[in-house]
Amino acid sequence: MRPETSAEISALESTLTTIEKVLDPREMSDRVRELEAQAADPGLWDDPDHAQQVTSELSHVQADLRRITDLRQRIDDLPIMYELAEEEDGDTSVADEELAELRREIDTLEVKTMLAGEYDAREAVINIRSGAGGVDAADWAEMLMRMYTRWAEKNGHKVDVYDISYAEEAGIKSATFVVHGDYMYGQLSVEQGAHRLVRISPFDNQGRRQTSFAEVEVLPVVETTDHIDIPDNEVRVDVYRSSGPGGQSVNTTDSAVRLTHIPTGIVVTCQNEKSQIQNKASAMRVLQAKLLEKKRQEERAELDALGAGGNASWGNQMRSYVLHPYQMVKDLRTNYEVNDPTKVLDGDIDGLLEAGIRWRMAQGEHAS
Repeated sequence: MRPETSAEISALESTLTTIEKVLDPREMSDRVRELEAQAADPGLWDDPDHAQQVTSELSHVQADLRRITDLRQRIDDLPIMYELAEEEDGDTSVADEELAELRREIDTLEVKTMLAGEYDAREAVINIRSGAGGVDAADWAEMLMRMYTRWAEKNGHKVDVYDISYAEEAGIKSATFVVHGDYMYGQLSVEQGAHRLVRISPFDNQGRRQTSFAEVEVLPVVETTDHIDIPDNEVRVDVYRSSGPGGQSVNTTDSAVRLTHIPTGIVVTCQNEKSQIQNKASAMRVLQAKLLEKKRQEERAELDALGAGGNASWGNQMRSYVLHPYQMVKDLRTNYEVNDPTKVLDGDIDGLLEAGIRWRMAQGEHAS
């Protein structure tokens, strides 16, 4: 085995050992046994919400335990793979591929151990708003929404769209959607901020270059334990008919709901469900998430904190996507660069997310 290969395997073993110290497979095994005992209780489903929490946590812990055990076994087997390959024909390409795959998987798992913020394990509410740039900005906001939904689809996470406000010519003025799955908030919270696009505008008949902006806000989904009480007299409820692009009616009843929180002026809309009751419940979840975020901001007194609502322009941009005159996506916080914007816009953002999480960790910040 080449000395550099041996050194890399040793480095990966060391990283995995550190991960094991953080996640503690023995403790995870004990937790699996506890949850299995709870899941076997015939009376578990007398309380459906609690039953859902138990089965969800059991599935999650079992998956993580299998992952750690599998990685440990594969890294232990790797030197043998190299030894056999060198003895047979000297072709170590299969072992090299396994080493590269292990490096990727261990790096990803290492990043997950950094998601230790109070709300990191939760699902995520994402709000996207078009900013400066006119019709190009509205089109850009829709491109960003597609980027996140494609990422979610590729990773097996369900997306529920709560509301879309379409722009007149093309694109969207705003959108609100939820990405379901464990640790979605922890991973996606690093996407908060202004995203800048530079390209030849498809809406300019002179083919001029256009710079446009969109703002991304990421919030943790509120749980019943968060104690965000909203008195009925503090919320104004307006109902209206749902509509699609160009004002086309997609519903013949007043099922869409707009909630206005009178003390703060926060407005939330939802029109994805056919039932007014369902839309009101979904809108209330988003309103609670925004109020929870406002409460957290006040507690730590950071005016520019998560969810404060930024101005999508030059001042607070966190990432640039350049399609012309060259091709590049660059995160301005981490300096992480990708030279294939098409792949990024098709949902290949794992590298950007991991770099953002590592940067946040280095800054001593958590999304809590």
